[in-house]
Amino acid sequence: MTARAFITGLSGPVITADERAFLRAALPWGLILFKRNIQNREQVAAIVKDFLAAIGRSEAPVLVDQEGGRVQRLGPPHWPVYPPGEAYGRLYDHDPEAGLKAARLGARLIAADLLPLGINVDCLPLADVPVSGADNVIGDRAYGTTPAKVSAIAAAVAEGLHEGGVLSVLKHIPGHGRAAQDSHLRLPTVDSPRPDLERTDFAAFRPLSKLPLAMTAHVVFSAIDPVAPATTSATMIREVIRGFIGFEGGLMSDDVSMGALSGTIAERTRASLAAGCDLVLHCNGRLDEMQAVAAESPVLAGAALRRTDAALAMRRKPADIDLTAAHRDFAAMMATQATA
Repeated sequence: MTARAFITGLSGPVITADERAFLRAALPWGLILFKRNIQNREQVAAIVKDFLAAIGRSEAPVLVDQEGGRVQRLGPPHWPVYPPGEAYGRLYDHDPEAGLKAARLGARLIAADLLPLGINVDCLPLADVPVSGADNVIGDRAYGTTPAKVSAIAAAVAEGLHEGGVLSVLKHIPGHGRAAQDSHLRLPTVDSPRPDLERTDFAAFRPLSKLPLAMTAHVVFSAIDPVAPATTSATMIREVIRGFIGFEGGLMSDDVSMGALSGTIAERTRASLAAGCDLVLHCNGRLDEMQAVAAESPVLAGAALRRTDAALAMRRKPADIDLTAAHRDFAAMMATQATA
C-alpha cells in the first residue's frame, strides 16, 4: 500500500468534508481515535469505514488507547470498564500465574470489543517503571515497580491482544516511569545515571523487543542526550531503543502536539523522523496541524516500510472465545485481586 509516514486524528464523531479531502490527498498510514470520535458501536464502525473509503484502502491501522482505568476511550454504556494495569500487578504479587492469566484475558476481552468496530491496533501495553516522586501521569497505569514484573505482565497483555486479532503498541519506550512532569504539558528531564536506567527503566523493555510496534517517550535522559527527548533524539533511538533494548518493530512518536515538544508542528515532525521514528503520531484533530504533519511526512519506504509492513503482518486471525464465559471468569479473577 502507498501511505505516508504519519498517523492522524480527526476532529469529531464524523469525518468532515475538509477532512475527507485531506485524507484522500495525504494518505496517512493510520488513524487514531479518541473520546471525541466515539459515541456508540454503529457510529465508530461508520467512522472507520468512512476513513478507509477516504484513503482508498480496504484495511488500514486504526488505533485507540484502550488500557483500562483512567485511559479508556471506549466505555459505558456501550463497552465494559476494565481495571488499570496496577490491578494485574496486585494479583501477580499474590499469585504470579494468576496475574499473568488475568492480564492476558483482560486484553483478549478488550480486543473482542475493538475488532468488530474495525479498530485493529491498541496502544498497549505499558512497560514504564514508576519510581517514588514521579508524576502521576503513569501512576496506576503501570503494572509494577520492578522491570521483571512489568515486562512479564506487559508480555501477557500483548499476547492477549494478539490472540484477539489486535496489534499491540508498546509504550512509552525507553521509559516514562521516572518523569517528574506530565509530558502532555511540559518536557520532563530524567537525570539518573545510565547504568541505573539500564538496570531498571530500559531493562523492562528488553524482553519485549519483538513486539510489532512501539511508541516513544517525550522524555530527556540527560546521561545520554542532555538536549533532545527520546522522540527526537537520534542518539536515544540508535543507542538505546534500537541498541540496548534491541527493539526491531515499527517505531512511532508519541503525539507531536503534546506540550513536551518545542517548535512548530512541522519542525517536530521533521525532528521525529530525522531521529529515527518510522511514523509520526498526531492526535488533536486540528486540520491545520494535520496538514503540516502530512506535508513533512514522506511516503513510507526503505527500512521504515519494511518494519511497518512486518508489524502489520503479525496480525492473527482471532482465536475462538466464549465471551460470556470469559467475562465471567475475568470478573472472578479481578474480585480475587481486590481481596488479595
